[in-house]
Amino acid sequence: MTTPFRSGFVCIVGRPNAGKSTLTNALVGQKVAITSGRPQTTRHVIRGILHREDAQVVLVDTPGLHRPRTLLGERLNMLVKQTLGEVDAVVFCLPADQRVGPGDRFIAQQLTDLAHGSTAPPIIAVATKADLVPKGRLAEHLMAIAELGEWADIVPVSAVDGYQVDTLIDVLVSHLEPGPALYPEGELTDEPEAVMVAELVREAALEGVRDELPHSLAVVVDEILPREGHVGPDGAPTLLDVRVNLFVERDSQKAIIIGKGGSRLRDVGATARRGIEALLGTRVYLDLHVKVAKDWQRDPKQLSKLGF
Repeated sequence: MTTPFRSGFVCIVGRPNAGKSTLTNALVGQKVAITSGRPQTTRHVIRGILHREDAQVVLVDTPGLHRPRTLLGERLNMLVKQTLGEVDAVVFCLPADQRVGPGDRFIAQQLTDLAHGSTAPPIIAVATKADLVPKGRLAEHLMAIAELGEWADIVPVSAVDGYQVDTLIDVLVSHLEPGPALYPEGELTDEPEAVMVAELVREAALEGVRDELPHSLAVVVDEILPREGHVGPDGAPTLLDVRVNLFVERDSQKAIIIGKGGSRLRDVGATARRGIEALLGTRVYLDLHVKVAKDWQRDPKQLSKLGF
């Protein structure tokens, strides 16, 4: 008797900087979510699609659940809770290199409340960054996770060196119902190209800057247009003009992004362009503009304008 093909949506949650995006990329086997050592890197729900002969797992990477301090924070939390109600399983990331803290307990409580519904999805607790701690410390961490709530499974994983990534995939597939593939073979994400381009620029801009900047940086793609006269024999464009606006809240932040004599913005452009060319499969002329949108995180009109 053949095993039935399984498919479904799996949401990845955890406090900011818990390794959610790195785990998404490791499971899919390719970069679909931006990663950064800064909290609140992910602003959009990125879907990564994991293909196996016997299953298809659609991974939903959410912004980190946290106690919100701004209107943006409230909207990001709302986005996560809405996503939780529409998936077949939930992965709760708890980084092994940090003790279980108030942020983890806050999320565990939210998930416990969710689990009381009759159609509540199973919750798999994942100890991320398992490569960063000795075995004894990892065992302690796993016991602390077990005490936090009732989980369908607990799996230690290292997305960096691949430790137990395949085991986690097996566990996720076991929790999905039989069903057809939801996306065509080979498709890795259903995010529009403009969103992926914006995320690549944002990741490059966040590299090595001060702590206050991540929350204050929004990136919007203005246009992606083929350059006139640059067409290959197959009719496909060989050069794209990509115009992107980076919004910050204060002039001092604009100065940080641009750097002395524009040096930092040039580095951001060079790094982002490499990622964008790999994504779009053609040469790109990247035109970056840094603008100030005062206190946009607290202004409903500006938030809507910037796509939140």
